[in-house]
Amino acid sequence: MLLFRSEEWIDKWCQRNNLERGEVLTIQKVWEFSRLWYHNRLSLEYHGRNIEQVVEIFRQAGLMSKFWYV
Repeated sequence: MLLFRSEEWIDKWCQRNNLERGEVLTIQKVWEFSRLWYHNRLSLEYHGRNIEQVVEIFRQAGLMSKFWYV
């Protein structure tokens, strides 16, 4: 994960590093996803997730583009 000041800075960084632009999330979206992903990680009952659970968390966070499923 990289943090950028603006969309323009993202484009400049991609050009400078000869990389395709990936998915761009706002800080709010990252926070929303992290709450869903990490809410129970310190629980003694936590034993990892299966693929269906991962897909459901991504769906709840609105991460539905091809980027997240490749």
